[in-house]
Amino acid sequence: MRRSRRYDHQPVLGAAIFLLLVTVLAAYAESGPPCNDSLGSRLSLPETLQILALHNQTRAEVGVEPLAWSAELADYAQLWADHLASTRCGMEHRPGSGKWQQLYGENLYIGTANFYDTSNAVMAWAKEKNNYRAGEVLQAARAAAIGHYTQMVWHNTRKIGCAAGLCRGRLIVVCNYDPPGNFLRQKPY
Repeated sequence: MRRSRRYDHQPVLGAAIFLLLVTVLAAYAESGPPCNDSLGSRLSLPETLQILALHNQTRAEVGVEPLAWSAELADYAQLWADHLASTRCGMEHRPGSGKWQQLYGENLYIGTANFYDTSNAVMAWAKEKNNYRAGEVLQAARAAAIGHYTQMVWHNTRKIGCAAGLCRGRLIVVCNYDPPGNFLRQKPY
């Protein structure tokens, strides 16, 4: 007897993709054909849809509401991705103060360009689920092993914006989340 698989997360993914398309089509109606500016970063529409779908699939697995794409957060992420690519060519979170002050939750990824892409970043973050043990995150040291994943599924987070930069053959991916997550002594979901 052949079993069929049931994918409970597909309606959630469909809703997230629908919301993003409505946003892009609204921008099209106001300003002509959609371009990357309407998405907030230099990511293509397919990359944006894939990032959003992977995040919302991960969130659906634990019963958390889907995220919506934010062009404002994507623009914010693009500024940091460009800064990293033009200065350090590596990963470094925004500082707590000053010109580059961190205002949102943030996930970073770096990989070999033309081998890895933005979806690899999201899948790597989601894979941290294997290290997560249900409950509160009690230690900052432990949070380092699961922090990308817990930010992805943080129950209060509603919006996401991502971007990418290139530097010396490396792809740098930055995603920002609003409201931010990863508070010690709180459960992500």
